[in-house]
Amino acid sequence: MPKLRGEAFWRETLRSAHYVVAPMVDQSELAWRLLSRRHGAQLCYTPMLHAQVFLRDANYRRENLYGEACPEDRPLIVQFCANDPEVFVQAALLAQDYCDAIDLNLGCPQMIAKRGHYGAFLQEEWDLLQRMILLANEKLSVPITCKIRVFPDIDKTVKYAQMLEKAGCQLLTVHGRTKEQKGPLAGVASWEHIQAVRKAVNIPVFANGNIQCLSDVEECIRKTGVHGVMSAEGNLHNPALFEGRNPLVWEMAEEYLEIVQKYPCPLSYVRAHLFKLWHHTLQVYQQLREELAKVKTLEGIVDVNRELKLRCQEEIANQKEGEKPKEGLPFFHWICQPYIRPGPKERCRENGDSGTEKGVRGKRALEEEEDGNSELLSKNKQKKKLRNPNKSFDPSLKPKYAKCDQCGNPKGTKCVFNMCRGCCKKRAFKETADCPGHGLLFKTKYEKSLSWQHSQRGIQTPEISQRGDAEVLKEAGES
Repeated sequence: MPKLRGEAFWRETLRSAHYVVAPMVDQSELAWRLLSRRHGAQLCYTPMLHAQVFLRDANYRRENLYGEACPEDRPLIVQFCANDPEVFVQAALLAQDYCDAIDLNLGCPQMIAKRGHYGAFLQEEWDLLQRMILLANEKLSVPITCKIRVFPDIDKTVKYAQMLEKAGCQLLTVHGRTKEQKGPLAGVASWEHIQAVRKAVNIPVFANGNIQCLSDVEECIRKTGVHGVMSAEGNLHNPALFEGRNPLVWEMAEEYLEIVQKYPCPLSYVRAHLFKLWHHTLQVYQQLREELAKVKTLEGIVDVNRELKLRCQEEIANQKEGEKPKEGLPFFHWICQPYIRPGPKERCRENGDSGTEKGVRGKRALEEEEDGNSELLSKNKQKKKLRNPNKSFDPSLKPKYAKCDQCGNPKGTKCVFNMCRGCCKKRAFKETADCPGHGLLFKTKYEKSLSWQHSQRGIQTPEISQRGDAEVLKEAGES
C-alpha cells in the first residue's frame, strides 16, 4: 500500500487531528501522552530522540520506543534530531514500524542543539536539509514531517517552508518564534508568520506558540487557518487544556501517577511533571517544594502529592466567602492554569534587580560574576553553596583547559594529537596510530595481529617438521 501524503495523510492516518501535544525532552513520555489523550489530545509526539544514539544503542531504543506495546498511543509521530542524512534515515528505519510518521527537529533553540549542530541551528543549511528529507522520503514507508522555527523575515520563512515541502515534507509544524526567542526572551509567537506559511504551502500545517487555553487554540485556527495546534508548556501545566477544563491539580497528578505505575518512566520525569502541575502551589508551600526535589522513590513522590492535596483541601475549608486568588492568578493555586513566563524585567525584579540594562541578566550570565557574592547567584548555585560553603563560582579561579584542535572541547593533557578523546579516537583509527594518553593502541594491536598471523603461517605441518631442513632445501632445489 503506497504511503499517504499531505492532506490525505493528515485526514486518514492522523484522523484530522486538531489538538496536538508537542515533542518535549524528558516530558512527553508514554505515561504523559496517555494522560493527555484521555483529556482531549488527538495526536502526540515522542520526546526528541538523538538519531545517532538511537541507531547505535539498543537500550536507548527500548527505553524510548520499543517498550511495552500500547495501542491507545496512536496516532504517534517519532521526532529525531540529526545532521547526517544516512544516520537520520537509518534511525528512522528502525522506528518506522512503531509510529505513523517521522519528524525532523528543526526547531530546538537550546545551547545543546548549537553544540550538537542540530535543531534550529540547521535552518540556514538548506542543501543539507533537502538531502535529508529527500532521502527519508525515498526510503521510509511512513511520511516525513518537520518542526521549524521562523526567521525574522516572513518572506524568508515562507521560502524555507516551500523548500521543505518540495523536498518531500508531508506536514509542517511552525513555531512562531525565532531561535533567539527562548527563556525570558521568548516573547510572543508570531501568528502572522504561521499564517503566511499556511497560505504558501499545499501540505497540512500545525501552529505552535501562545497556546495557554482552549480559546487560544480556537483563535489560532481561526486567524491562521492551520489544520491543528500544538501545545507544550500549556499542556504541561494543564493536561486537560484541550478539553477546555481547569481541573483540580491533584486530580491530574493522581491520575498521572496511576498511569506511571502501569507504564514506568524515570523518576526525574515524574518529578518534573509534578513541579509543573503544582507550580503555583509550590510557591506557597516552599517546604514541600524542597521535599519533592529531594525524594528518591515514586512512593515518596506520591506521599508529597498527597500532602499537597491535604494542604490545599484544608485551605479550601478555611476559605472566606468572596476571597479571590492571590498573586494575580486567574484561579486559585490548586487549580490547573497557565504559567506566564516572566520577561527579562520581571525576572530581574524577582531577583531583586533594578530592571535597568545593567541589571538585566540571562539565566547563565550569572556565571560571569567575579566576586562570588551568593546574592547574585542563581538558585541552583545558591543550593550548591549551602551544601559546600567553600565552593567558589569565580570564573577567574576555574582551571583553564586547552582546547581540542578539531572541535574545541577540552583536549587530553597527554594526547599525542592535541585532541579530545572522541576526535583522537577517530584520527588514531584512521591513521592506525597509538595515543597512550587516551589509552588508544590501534597501531600496537595491529602489529600484534600481524605478528600472530605471521606466526600462524610459519607453523609447519607435522610431516614437514619431522624432516630436516637440508631435505626440504634439497626438494626445493630439485623443483
